[in-house]
Amino acid sequence: MGVLRRIRRLRRRDAVLLWQALGAVLLVRGYLGRGAHHDLRRMIEAHGLTLPAADPGAPRAELAEIAWSVRAVARLVPGASCLTQASAGQILLARRGHATTIRLSVPAQTATPGILAPHAWLMAGDTIVLGGTPEDYNRHRILHDFTLPGAGPA
Repeated sequence: MGVLRRIRRLRRRDAVLLWQALGAVLLVRGYLGRGAHHDLRRMIEAHGLTLPAADPGAPRAELAEIAWSVRAVARLVPGASCLTQASAGQILLARRGHATTIRLSVPAQTATPGILAPHAWLMAGDTIVLGGTPEDYNRHRILHDFTLPGAGPA
């Protein structure tokens, strides 16, 4: 009940953003839960190809709003991993016409040798939107990027 009460106190814009984030997180979680990684990538990539205009980059305030909303709802969704959050954030930013990259990485040094601990980051240019701090990022080695070109203003 406390969560619903807090949602009712939010500004309308923030409440709408949270509902959009919840929808995106649940959608991604559904794909990943079924092991449909390729289908998820195809669905996300379809969001970035609607308009040919160049993306000047998302404003920092918009990146912060998306990050806040995804992190907030991810706490309520079981299994909402870093990949779930990065993918949901990429969907939300793609809907607004912004280019992003999901960057998969592993720590350069692990606490347990032989154990791989992959991590997903959502990047907008050189800005970390979701995934951790710049200090965390600098301790990782990049494995693969999933770039989604911007579609211009939505």
